[in-house]
Amino acid sequence: MAAIYSLYIINKSGGLIFCKDYGSAGKMDTNDSLRLASLWHSMHAISQQLSPVNGCAGIELLQADTFDLHCFQSLTGTKFFVVCEPGTLHMESLLKYIYELYTDYVLKNPFYEMEMPIRCELFDLNLSQAIQKDRVALLGR
Repeated sequence: MAAIYSLYIINKSGGLIFCKDYGSAGKMDTNDSLRLASLWHSMHAISQQLSPVNGCAGIELLQADTFDLHCFQSLTGTKFFVVCEPGTLHMESLLKYIYELYTDYVLKNPFYEMEMPIRCELFDLNLSQAIQKDRVALLGR
């Protein structure tokens, strides 16, 4: 079973701009993925406002019985979140690396329009390599 189930990238307006499933279990159709992204964006925003801590960045980890959801929000408001097996370690560093890939291959692409769905072959290739490398590292522990 894969440690990482899926990866989502949400723009600052709450629109799903990238979604990729990495396991056969729990695959969702496009409408469910859009609903999940919208729901997560809303929950993240509400948690920032309701937090008793000043300067709260929102929900970074949601733990459930069957999955963990790790979230990283960039300074521009773009959210990256990974759904993975419960107890999977080092997801924060993986999300930051995915953000680096995003800045290198998507934002620097002259044909990419901001806030639009990501369709960048180099990003997909490097992302797949990063996820595969992370899986290999998990198996070696």
